[in-house]
Amino acid sequence: MRGLKPLTTAVARRRTEALLLLFVIAIAVFGHAAAGLAMNDELPPNLAGFTISMTLLSLVGHLGVRRFAAYADPLILPLAMLLTGLGLVLLHRLDQGYIERYNSDANAPGQLMWTVVGVAACLLVLALLRDHRLLQRFIYITMAVALVLLIAPAFFGADTYGAKRWIKLFGFSLQPGEFVKIMIAIFFAGYLVIHRDSLALTGRRFLGVRLPPMRQLGPIVTVWIVSMLVLVFERDLGTSLIFFGVFVVMLYVATERTSWIVCGLLMASAGAFVVGSTEPHVKARVAAWLNPLSYYSETRPAGITSDQSAQALFSFGTGGISGTGLGMGHPELIAFAGRSDFILTTVGEELGLAGVMAVLFLYALLVQRGLRMALGARDPFGKLLAVGLASALALQVFVVAGGVTGLIPLTGKALPFLAKGGSSLLANWIMIALLLRISDSAERQREADTHGPVETTITPVVPAAGVGAGPDGG
Repeated sequence: MRGLKPLTTAVARRRTEALLLLFVIAIAVFGHAAAGLAMNDELPPNLAGFTISMTLLSLVGHLGVRRFAAYADPLILPLAMLLTGLGLVLLHRLDQGYIERYNSDANAPGQLMWTVVGVAACLLVLALLRDHRLLQRFIYITMAVALVLLIAPAFFGADTYGAKRWIKLFGFSLQPGEFVKIMIAIFFAGYLVIHRDSLALTGRRFLGVRLPPMRQLGPIVTVWIVSMLVLVFERDLGTSLIFFGVFVVMLYVATERTSWIVCGLLMASAGAFVVGSTEPHVKARVAAWLNPLSYYSETRPAGITSDQSAQALFSFGTGGISGTGLGMGHPELIAFAGRSDFILTTVGEELGLAGVMAVLFLYALLVQRGLRMALGARDPFGKLLAVGLASALALQVFVVAGGVTGLIPLTGKALPFLAKGGSSLLANWIMIALLLRISDSAERQREADTHGPVETTITPVVPAAGVGAGPDGG
């Protein structure tokens, strides 16, 4: 009977996941139907296709996790699928408004296609990467590729809406920054595992704070310079904030030294102040942030070139606590960015403050699961990688939600899972795959320490030789 314990644990986790996915499908289908009834007094004509698509995506994702990561956290896949489903519901709703007002193309079908690609990529990563520690062998190659992708838009990118963050490949637009956040998390996790002791145990005290030695300041200065170059040449405030923020957070977690946080905040503040005062595009966004309603004034301050910040405030004010109802607002007034970072204003207007808090809670819960698996991981690389991925997600949500609500200047980044964008969706599903793998490995190790080696899958199929046979898991 003792050998049945690990199998029971895996079955319970996947059963919980399956039940949660049923709720996800129901919520997404209900939301799509409610929006169609509100706008057209009839059910959407593609409701059956939408239901089948959500069901198949959830089923394939569940079966893939069941096969390749049976001991993974049961909340990660449902949370990602729920956010993706809500994004599809909102894009279907927005498509009708944009087509009627601007005669624009529909974006929801393309987003559904990228969702299929993202889920397939997630399962492919799970199938090929049976141990996340293999990534530690390629940290310098990963960082080299990340730097190439990071600087590519500055030379080959198109200037779109004032920023250079896209490059064109084979007729598709690619946003490299979405993939760079994953690569830098992998590199920093491997780098800090090697150099953690020298970063944590050396340095001098100044005003009660232990400052890192000048020799060890090299990496953080390099990252700061690179992030500032991205901000200057690509005018991409969001990517530079995420890039630098992830590094500082991982440094603090690895060393437990507040001096890194102090240095990071000072360097980020100094760089942002200089660039924000001199670079015209960033300066304009700061001006729009400080005076969002001045767009409607006859004495509009210099730099106010868009009314999006003001329109967002109007949307949130119109929504109030409970919202106007899904499909009953006018989020298309935001214009071109309404289906990107400003998709949160649709939630605020039509679902109200309650809806915004619910969406932010879903993100917070996903970040919490990432931090929780960092605590459960036995290897230092897995711990730091989970922290880095969770921090990247949290920072991206913060810079987008903060910009839309007026807390910080606009960054132009896509809201993860909800907003349109193939690069963003694909990168976020790859991130989900890595979190699932780390979670699976951590739980397998815990079960192995308690009950002995565990099986690779929860099915009674005999595993292949050498797969999942040791306490390190797959």
